[in-house]
Amino acid sequence: MSQPAIQQVFLKRTFSLLVLAAFMTAAPVLRAQIAQHTQVHDATPLKAPPGARVAIVEFADMECPMCAQDNPLLMAAAAKYRIPWIRHDFPLPYHVWSFQAAVDARWFDTKSKKLGDDFRNAVFANQRSIETLGELRTFAENFAQQHGIGFPFVVDPQGKLAAEVKADYALGQRVGIEHTPTVWVVTNRTTGVPYVEVVDPEHLYAIIDQALAETANEKPAAHTIHAHRQKTGQ
Repeated sequence: MSQPAIQQVFLKRTFSLLVLAAFMTAAPVLRAQIAQHTQVHDATPLKAPPGARVAIVEFADMECPMCAQDNPLLMAAAAKYRIPWIRHDFPLPYHVWSFQAAVDARWFDTKSKKLGDDFRNAVFANQRSIETLGELRTFAENFAQQHGIGFPFVVDPQGKLAAEVKADYALGQRVGIEHTPTVWVVTNRTTGVPYVEVVDPEHLYAIIDQALAETANEKPAAHTIHAHRQKTGQ
């Protein structure tokens, strides 16, 4: 092999190794960039609902891989501690089907709160198999059939469900949401800051434990908050 040919092979191999190294480090870097505390502009939604000392508040995008990754943990925490899990929609504009998925979920909400949450959890669990709006439609139809109901050809003819999703997105913008998932453990405390953002999911249980300890002597919350969906672990 000639000297120029050897150099060309060397350069190709070096380039391949650099690409591989960049790929292997991209995910941790992305997580590190996202794992930053949100600058809260409007903390109105970040309080426990009436009758609860502690709750989880989440803003999520159903097409977001990290939301899918964290969903089982949030579901398990709500069940373990028997605390409300308030789920808000924040569909990112560059995602193909997340907005429609949120609308579909709200349609299932109209049948029952549990069914709507089960649909969200099912979408997160099967997220990798859904790439297009058509595949989302098929998934929703199959989910409805499995639960003994028919899925309508036109899900939201009057646009009411879409308006609710948009209202949630606007709420997130007022709060200061910049990425998904954004999760807080919130309390009914009337002094200090009644919420803690869960930047690292591994700390979720510890944050909940601390919140419960700090509110042990608090009276039930008497205020109201903007929360159209609320899930309590059974």
